[in-house]
Amino acid sequence: MEGENIYSKLTKDQLSKERQKLSAEYEQFKAKGLKLNMTRGVPCKQQLDLSNGMLKLDLEQTGYTAKDMGDFRNYCSPGGLMGTFEAREFFGELMGADSAAEVMVGGNSSLCLMHDTMTRSFIYGAFAQSQPWHTLEGDKKAKFLCPVPGYDRHFAICENLGIEMINVKMTPGGPDMDEVEKWVNSDASVKGIWCVPKYSNPDGITYSDEVVKRLANLSPAAADFRIYWDNAYIVHDLTESGDELLNIFAELKKNKKEDMIYMFASTSKITFCGGGVAAICASEKNIKYLSSKAFVQMICPDKINQMRHVLFLKDKEGVKAQMKRHQKIIKPKFDAVIDGLEEGLGNTGLARWTNPNGGYFISLYAPENCAKHTVALAAEAGLELTPAGATYPYKKDPHDSNIRISPTLPPAEDLSRAAKLLCICVKLAYIEKLIN
Repeated sequence: MEGENIYSKLTKDQLSKERQKLSAEYEQFKAKGLKLNMTRGVPCKQQLDLSNGMLKLDLEQTGYTAKDMGDFRNYCSPGGLMGTFEAREFFGELMGADSAAEVMVGGNSSLCLMHDTMTRSFIYGAFAQSQPWHTLEGDKKAKFLCPVPGYDRHFAICENLGIEMINVKMTPGGPDMDEVEKWVNSDASVKGIWCVPKYSNPDGITYSDEVVKRLANLSPAAADFRIYWDNAYIVHDLTESGDELLNIFAELKKNKKEDMIYMFASTSKITFCGGGVAAICASEKNIKYLSSKAFVQMICPDKINQMRHVLFLKDKEGVKAQMKRHQKIIKPKFDAVIDGLEEGLGNTGLARWTNPNGGYFISLYAPENCAKHTVALAAEAGLELTPAGATYPYKKDPHDSNIRISPTLPPAEDLSRAAKLLCICVKLAYIEKLIN
């Protein structure tokens, strides 16, 4: 919290008067019939329109043939399981691989790839002849490290599989590596760590070079330990310079530990949500193992959509150009929220918030034990936010403080009103806690 808490020295009578004033403003908002859904990071229509040209592409120019297979409209088994060579090469450049052999391109969802990779390790093991995670000795459970606050869908995968989650504190440079090393290097039941390394969900933190290098030099007690590197916002800069993220795959290769990571990315917030393409990047050994298990599950992904994306985006430079167009649309929305928070809560000592250089979220830290009440007040006035607690494993924020704000979907003018309402809700929630 910045500065001294403005309510800390007020008497109960003064707090009651302030509550009456804020309640009147709150009721005015309720009367306006606001209906804003900011629960998830969803692109707006203007962003989706940026990719409409992809729907008009003439695939006939390719002869419907990919470099490493025949007609990509067909099954192209068994090679088609890995995706087209063009798509693998495209994602390899984007994700920092050395060759297409280190990339497997799937359907539209990176979350699906993460879920399937976790589930295969849980059922079959992380590599050939390794012990499945569900068969640990005695009553031991597989454990996963979860930097917090973090992405609720990651936590849901672990919870669904019965994998025990361990909170790891986030620092301005990424997860607390002293804590990570303590767990990973000494406990063989720790099987992995979730990482959103660039513009983390929800804090917008980009991992420092030191953190990346320490992650790449872990000496796990478990031979099947894996880093789940969810690079969801790999090119999602909000500023002209953006943040730089060290290539962890290259660092792992220097240490001869490249088998220790799975890297994920997708075009979901580059082109179309639900109509994009996702990929996993890993060592050739890991890719071969994963494809041997995926062979049982499917014949091939949607290669037509893969080729459509390659033709539309072309290469890494084409992606950067596309993201500049996204930036022009959503940067004013982030600015509207930040300006509103500064105007309503700046110098109050009540809250702090992030001002990220990219990604899809702003993290607001309300006074302790006030987040749930704040979110409930906002919802009653027509502003739907991500449920308080969602950014922590088991939906339990130990401080009941973090609120994830998703600014991308609503118009900027609505976001200014939403930020003003949110500030009122934070103040009301805190004063009501003090009075009660």
